[in-house]
Amino acid sequence: MKITYHGQSTILIETNGKSLIIDPFISGNAGAKVKVEDIKVEAVLLTHAHADHILDAAPISKANNAPVVSNPELAAYMSWQGVETIGMNIGGTLDLDFAKAKMTHAFHSSGIIDEENKNILYGGMPSGFIIEAEGKTILHAGDTGLFGDMKMIGARHDIDIAFLPIGDHYTMGPEDAVQAAEWYKAKLIIPIHYNTFPVIEQDGEAFVKALEERGLKGKVLQLGESMEL
Repeated sequence: MKITYHGQSTILIETNGKSLIIDPFISGNAGAKVKVEDIKVEAVLLTHAHADHILDAAPISKANNAPVVSNPELAAYMSWQGVETIGMNIGGTLDLDFAKAKMTHAFHSSGIIDEENKNILYGGMPSGFIIEAEGKTILHAGDTGLFGDMKMIGARHDIDIAFLPIGDHYTMGPEDAVQAAEWYKAKLIIPIHYNTFPVIEQDGEAFVKALEERGLKGKVLQLGESMEL
């Protein structure tokens, strides 16, 4: 299994000869090391409806004939963009053939803001995903604040890698993310959703050090960097 971090919350997972991408935000990220047209996947997973998580979902989906997987409300919106969709909801598991994706809850907001018409379209409940493949379990927590049921998720799933937001302001900050890491009990924690914009600037290495002080293992992935699992 190969995992690549493309910035913000964008994670590419290659497994069993196929791949999926979570929350593709590439064309809007000045630091991205890859182009949208270079992404090759069999599925596009979306945790919620904010622009910095869905911006490139439709182009990637269309170019690859890959379904967009999200909550039903966001799936309906994406279908209006002319892409194939699979709607699911929190607690459900989708078998993609090459991997299984379980939708977990997250505490956040979710909506699409139409500035021109001064309208906000409800984007369904925010979520995270647990990806299982090759005997490994990957958690993408989505955009979230700290919540107690992280303990339950950690108790019920043997998580190998947890991708946790640390940017603060819109999600957990580093201190809360360290607590989340303890509750998820993942073998490795990788920070996401930080340094894309000034308001969410954080020190990833300082976060990893804080994890180590609690006996946890962390790793910073640079934009475009991959790791094998």
